[in-house]
Amino acid sequence: MEDILLTAWRGLPVFMVHSAASLLILIAGIAVYVRITRHDEIALIRAGNTAAALSLGGAMIGLSLPLAFSLAASVSLVDLLVWGVVGLLFQLAAFRLMDMFLKDLSERIEAGEMGAAIILVSFKLATAIINAAAIAG
Repeated sequence: MEDILLTAWRGLPVFMVHSAASLLILIAGIAVYVRITRHDEIALIRAGNTAAALSLGGAMIGLSLPLAFSLAASVSLVDLLVWGVVGLLFQLAAFRLMDMFLKDLSERIEAGEMGAAIILVSFKLATAIINAAAIAG
């Protein structure tokens, strides 16, 4: 039992640094995502727009999945940072492509259309799962 506690104690700094780095990448990704959408999701959420909340929530999960797999597969902090940022950029590009493909998506989210939000979240999660698996190798 003492060996287990000692091992955990020695691993704690690495855990804390990797967790903090992952959270910072996630926060940066969410900040970029909110800026690249054509609608103000935060204002819409504050106004009670459920479709916007679902869309942003899906983006958060979609950004976190490849990042989580980067964290699991990384062998160093640099490895985590590189693959975490690569995964984040791929997710943001996929989100932007979907936005361009469904041209009236922002207007539909602003109008509170749940169907548009559901298809958007589904695409975000599907690409996140694929990107996460690619990162995990």
